[in-house]
Amino acid sequence: MMLLDVADATRQYISLLDGDQREHAVRAVTDDDLRHRWAYTPGARPGLVFGSLRRDQRKAVHGMLATVLSPHAYSQAAAVMALEDVLDHREGGHRDRHSDDFWTVLFGTPGGDEPWGWRVEGHHLSVNVVVADGRVSATPFFLGANPARVTYRGHVVGQPLRLEEELARELLDRMGPTARRLAVVSDTAPDDIRSGNSPRVTPSEPVGVTPAQLGKPAGELLVDIVRFYLDRLAFELADEEFARIDPERLHFSWEGSLRRGEGHYYRIQGPELLIEYDNTATEANHVHTVWRRYSGDFGDDLLAAHYDTSRHTVARGVAQNG
Repeated sequence: MMLLDVADATRQYISLLDGDQREHAVRAVTDDDLRHRWAYTPGARPGLVFGSLRRDQRKAVHGMLATVLSPHAYSQAAAVMALEDVLDHREGGHRDRHSDDFWTVLFGTPGGDEPWGWRVEGHHLSVNVVVADGRVSATPFFLGANPARVTYRGHVVGQPLRLEEELARELLDRMGPTARRLAVVSDTAPDDIRSGNSPRVTPSEPVGVTPAQLGKPAGELLVDIVRFYLDRLAFELADEEFARIDPERLHFSWEGSLRRGEGHYYRIQGPELLIEYDNTATEANHVHTVWRRYSGDFGDDLLAAHYDTSRHTVARGVAQNG
């Protein structure tokens, strides 16, 4: 049912496009350069910008997002887009930001046996979806927020990525001082997520603490944090992703200050998993988060398996007919 919903929502969007729009919106799924060329900074992207779409077309793009994302993550994504107007006002409008400055590009179209996918992207949002042979890939998955917190007299009014920070701080508290000394690997946080918008990430030497070093309560919370990031996807997809995780091989590390309101960063690593969180810019009120898979970003693993199967199928057919 999940795959059918994703395909139906994508077909609905395509059905609303005219010929000229389709020409700009649809690219080949085999265009590896474009599929891997992603960003979370401001700027124009390939495809169609929300601001050029009719109301029904914009709603159809939101429908695509809502089929792939869980309800809470869709709410986060919508809040991230809306923050562009808040940020524009704070900056005095000199960078001309707007919540319509998000783009969608399609990689192929649903139907038949060929892979397809799409990306919805703009400042602080990048959702990359590829569908092949009945499976769905949705990484890199980036969410950011600037301002990360909007307050009134010290009370938080809006903070779309609040749990990403609070769960990690709870983990630091729960793990105790001995494990915390292992987890905090630097007093200085990096300026941004280390993986940036690189087209591929390779595993680095794991640092920090493992569940075994944390003990049961803190170790369970570390796994829960990973599940929280995976639960950005609709739960059926998140279950599939979680099944790939080896909880015992996770590592958690923290860099920067432990005090609220000061720059901090954390990373969670696993054999096929990278999660990064950074809040250092704009006086630690500017968050970047990303979830990536080393061999599976942009559906690379699904596409490789699909084309390998196709080659074997063709080869068998040639051998039988020969």
